[in-house]
Amino acid sequence: MNYRKLGNTGLMVSEVGFGGEWLERHTEAECVEVIEYARKQGINILDCWMAEPGVRTNIGKGIAGHRSEWIIQGHIGSTWQDGQYVRTRDPQKAKEAFEDLLSRLGTDYIDLGMIHYVDQEQDWNDIQGSEYLEYILQLKKDGVIKHIGMSTHNPLVARKAVRSGLVEMILFSINPAFDMRPASENIDDTLSDEYTEGLSGIDPDRAELYRLCEEKGVGITVMKGFGGGRLFDPARSPFGVTLTPVQCLHYCLTRPAVASVMCGFDDCSQVDGAVHYETASDEEKDYATVLANAPSHAFTTGQCTYCGHCRPCPMNIDIAMVNKLSDLAAMQPEVPASVRDHYEVLSAHASDCIGCQSCEERCPFGVRIAERMVKTAELFGK
Repeated sequence: MNYRKLGNTGLMVSEVGFGGEWLERHTEAECVEVIEYARKQGINILDCWMAEPGVRTNIGKGIAGHRSEWIIQGHIGSTWQDGQYVRTRDPQKAKEAFEDLLSRLGTDYIDLGMIHYVDQEQDWNDIQGSEYLEYILQLKKDGVIKHIGMSTHNPLVARKAVRSGLVEMILFSINPAFDMRPASENIDDTLSDEYTEGLSGIDPDRAELYRLCEEKGVGITVMKGFGGGRLFDPARSPFGVTLTPVQCLHYCLTRPAVASVMCGFDDCSQVDGAVHYETASDEEKDYATVLANAPSHAFTTGQCTYCGHCRPCPMNIDIAMVNKLSDLAAMQPEVPASVRDHYEVLSAHASDCIGCQSCEERCPFGVRIAERMVKTAELFGK
């Protein structure tokens, strides 16, 4: 298992994470088995947004004896009222539900205390200065939560949160289909099977969010990386083709600032399917060829998706990383110091390009890489 820094939190999280939602439909024994199996495969981050008491208890039993090996995303504002899930900003109800989470997980702290599910800008605005936020800040002060995060599906809200300096990481919905969608305050728009004709390429608001997170050191963990299984079904996928779990994981993990993808697991075989990412070949990871050749809604020709399909380079340039850093830098009036630092430590730079264009022959999106290398060398001065 490979591990990545989660922004500036100092935490090292497994590239493949554990999204606990599907555990709600399983017995205690099944939950314990799959959680323990995931731990043994090197998975060390688990998200628990669910309020249902039974699944919280089962997760607690699954991590028992190994709490220190898990990084837990625990949500504040996800409550269980009258037998059903209710999102709330009521501080007392949020407190009762969070204390219940601690108790059922058998822990006295949560690594990532998540401001739960903020998709509307007015909701974000209302949270500021509220008793709900005061409660979260007190939890951080007391060491009950180690870091403050937020979950959202809306890139506009996410950008507000990142710019505020309040959150250290976000849980955000990412996959190649969602990335085409414009921002919305309605979760049904994001999750819809219907796609407007003509959508192509990464939505600018989402691209800006990833750039901003990278610049500010705000890590991203990913939810809905498989699109709820839609991307595995050509009849429901906007691309009209099938993507594999490994391809979906690779897409998410090539976005700037992304550290881990929270995968839902029903059983140990699904853990194996996701963890296979760590040993998969470049051909298995190749989502770019699939998207470029999709019958509909293909990504824009000439747009680099950082897929790495351009490798190998005779000058050993990490072309995908150079392009990613170039895109991050080009969005700013001047090159951010953090981006320049990342660029300068690369073993080979854009200026090392000999213009052979062998990479362009392999690029599924027709990116004019040699030209980009010249412009990047001018941008960074090397």
